[in-house]
Amino acid sequence: MEIDEQPQVSGAELTPREVVTELDHFIIGQDKAKRAVAVALRNRWRRKQVADDLRDEIAPKNIILIGPTGVGKTEIARRLARLAGAPFIKVEATKFTEVGYVGKDVESMIRDLVESAVHMVRIEMEASVKEQARESAERKILDALYTPSSDSDDESDTARSDRTREKLEKMLRAGHLDDRVIELDISRSPADMPGFQVLGGSAGIDQMGINLQDMLSGFMPKQTTRRQLTVAEAREVLLGEEASGLVDQERLTSEALRRVQEDGIVFIDEIDKIAAPDAAGRGPDVSREGVQRDILPIVEGSQVTTRHGQVKTDHILFIAAGAFHVAKPSDLIPELQGRFPIRVELAALDEGDLRRILVEPSNALVRQYRATMATEGVTLEFTEQALDRLAALAFEVNGRSENIGARRLHTVMEALLEEISFDAPERQGETVEIDQDEVNRRLAPILEDQDLSRYIL
Repeated sequence: MEIDEQPQVSGAELTPREVVTELDHFIIGQDKAKRAVAVALRNRWRRKQVADDLRDEIAPKNIILIGPTGVGKTEIARRLARLAGAPFIKVEATKFTEVGYVGKDVESMIRDLVESAVHMVRIEMEASVKEQARESAERKILDALYTPSSDSDDESDTARSDRTREKLEKMLRAGHLDDRVIELDISRSPADMPGFQVLGGSAGIDQMGINLQDMLSGFMPKQTTRRQLTVAEAREVLLGEEASGLVDQERLTSEALRRVQEDGIVFIDEIDKIAAPDAAGRGPDVSREGVQRDILPIVEGSQVTTRHGQVKTDHILFIAAGAFHVAKPSDLIPELQGRFPIRVELAALDEGDLRRILVEPSNALVRQYRATMATEGVTLEFTEQALDRLAALAFEVNGRSENIGARRLHTVMEALLEEISFDAPERQGETVEIDQDEVNRRLAPILEDQDLSRYIL
């Protein structure tokens, strides 16, 4: 789970400078990449201000981020999408194969993006009817808790019944009935019933883009099952059920498709792995160029069939990324190169960057570890010298083994705090200070043993 204490800011009308400022909360350095994505986001807003006859002609300026692992490529794209409130999907280029081979079809990235948008819009629409859903859920719970006799026509009995129900309603809202067990009829879709699963593990089913399970369930009515639940459990179940029932499904689908087509962002990682710098001596590799050619029409602009309808990809923003240690962007097929006009090289992280990453971002590692230890009643403190030493060790390990960027800080911190994490439940109320000597005591023996450091750090 990402720790995000920053207020949620809508990126719809942010200037590029404001976008960079927001990204600075989470990503250290990489100013060129931040500026590039900030301009790309602003260009979307600019396009929407243009007259209709020209708007469709303005294509997004797709981006290739070039740099080693762990320097912030994925995080920049993910944070940009969150800032913009846009549907976002991250895919690995190596997972795809060209048509005719077993593997994921490239069009599945758009189908996954649509599902992401549907989920996003559903949450928003259900939130807008939350109060109405809560009232409806409470009525059903009250009906299960108390059913007045229908045989009596006496007005006094009716008044007594109303008073009893009002009293139960107050107790329900105060949470005094949360542990009471009631019986409810809970709706369930036929698709959730045993024996109704449609398995589709092959590429053929994936390429169809049609969920057979949904299609078949449309011909079968929903059924109910009688369940015993506590009032607290029933409230959660009924809230979801009632909110879902109040949402206009047609409007939900229409809005999700609109967001995908106008604001969707697809992040294609490891795109360098499908570039072939030199076929000589490498043996047969039929999938690399084939995958590029299958990706090309999607990036250029085409229609993709999804179970929610047709999606035009003309204005989806594609951000590709890769280390490009062996291949170069120019090794991609020319047509695909032309569809990624903006290329930004991200710098490898130095010791100073690693030191800042430990403490400066809103989701900084030190802040995360302090928060998790606080749940055990342990106060965790780091001296400035300890943080300096941690950054130096991470940089040293990156330099003499595989450079995994900021991810090295995770392995170093875990090795450092393993003992404290294990003993934390027995150390409630203590303040644990990590100084430079403690860092050296825990990590220096590992670092000195080359073989051991490869396994642990």
